Amino acid sequence: MNTLSTTTKTKTFPKGGVHPKEFKFSAKNSIESIPLPKNVFVPLTQHLGARAKPVVNPGDKVKVGQLIAEADGFVSANIHSPVSGTVKNIDEVIDQTGYKQRAVIIETEGDEWLADIELSKNIKRDCNLSTQEISDKIFKAGIVGLGGATFPTHVKLKIPPGKKLEHLIINGVECEPFLTSDHRLMLEKGEEIIIGIKILMKVLNTDKAIIGIEVNKPDAINNLSDIASKYPGIEIHPLKVHYPQGGERQLVRAITGKEVPPPPSGLPIDVGCIIINVGTAFAVYEAVQKNKPLVERVVTVTGKSLKKPSNFLVRLGTTISHIISVCGGLPSDTGKIISGGPMMGKALASLDIPVTKGTSGIVIIPENEAKREEVSNCIRCGRCVEYCPLGLEPYLYMTLVERNMIDKAEEVKIHYCCECGCCSYTCPANRPLTDYIRLGKNIVLYNIKKRQTKKDG
Repeated sequence: MNTLSTTTKTKTFPKGGVHPKEFKFSAKNSIESIPLPKNVFVPLTQHLGARAKPVVNPGDKVKVGQLIAEADGFVSANIHSPVSGTVKNIDEVIDQTGYKQRAVIIETEGDEWLADIELSKNIKRDCNLSTQEISDKIFKAGIVGLGGATFPTHVKLKIPPGKKLEHLIINGVECEPFLTSDHRLMLEKGEEIIIGIKILMKVLNTDKAIIGIEVNKPDAINNLSDIASKYPGIEIHPLKVHYPQGGERQLVRAITGKEVPPPPSGLPIDVGCIIINVGTAFAVYEAVQKNKPLVERVVTVTGKSLKKPSNFLVRLGTTISHIISVCGGLPSDTGKIISGGPMMGKALASLDIPVTKGTSGIVIIPENEAKREEVSNCIRCGRCVEYCPLGLEPYLYMTLVERNMIDKAEEVKIHYCCECGCCSYTCPANRPLTDYIRLGKNIVLYNIKKRQTKKDG
């Protein structure tokens, strides 16, 4: 087996970034399945783009893997039933943003899967399908980016006219503190991930793929290196532990040295790159080789006070309260619960929120660490600028948003921000820079879209 040398040269992006404490408590804990909940609440928006359109009605009987909502536009994704049972209602539920959205509510009555879905653990290595047949399967299975962005994968695989793919990059970085779901997948489903990558290579007509993994996961690097040695064209690139290494723009820069153009129009394909998360590659394997739609995903459930931080295979639509009950309930000192990681995740207002395709982790923060420190005036120390991986000016952006100077915020490129949180993390005045920037950025992007729509119309 190949081993990772301590002298291995590692790559990273050249500007800013931080190294928060990792707290990877669940890294050694294997993926476990949890008991099915009594009800699932399956949101119709689990992806970027248009909301899926329901194709079931209250009272309908459904099986696991059955289509319950179809993509309603080019940038959209199918949604399938994660359990077998009866559709109780199509109603509004609170999602992870705190807003209501429509969801299919299903009462669980068993675990009967569609007959054509292969549930055996046997690895299926050969794929003789055409590129179009593969693309169709990925679309039908509702695969989206599982790293958090949830962009529909079938759309990402369609290279726009005038663009050329040079690098298929597989994101195995998982640089957020606490989260280990991708790490465990790379250890436990390594060959399936590699086969999924080979399938993606076939669709994209490329003979090379690069997997980027930070060196704090030497076991994953060694495991995938050993497996990839049997599959020509796949390389593993060890990366420096450097947050936000997993961001698309940072990852492209680290591996290729190229700069992705800024938002809202800039994409990795503009510099010849497509980035796919390792979890997405595994989902592609299951969709293409096993006919399995995306109805479940691995979720890290962790925290400093949790008795057993774990990695669970969770059916979509399962409430966070159900998952935490499986863990023995909330620790008595719980102060905050975050969906995702502590750097880019969002604090939850309720435990009755369902897991979606983009839910990578649930982090339970103790009360003594959950409260924000007292905010003081900016002292112009420049740390937020120094540590910004994009060389932006977060202190200025927050001031402009506070004063509702949105046009000026757009002029100085607030929408270029990737919301990594490095500025808030390093601010000695405890200013909520990322929160204000996120608010201003959303308004600016809305205004840009509105102007473009008016121009096109």
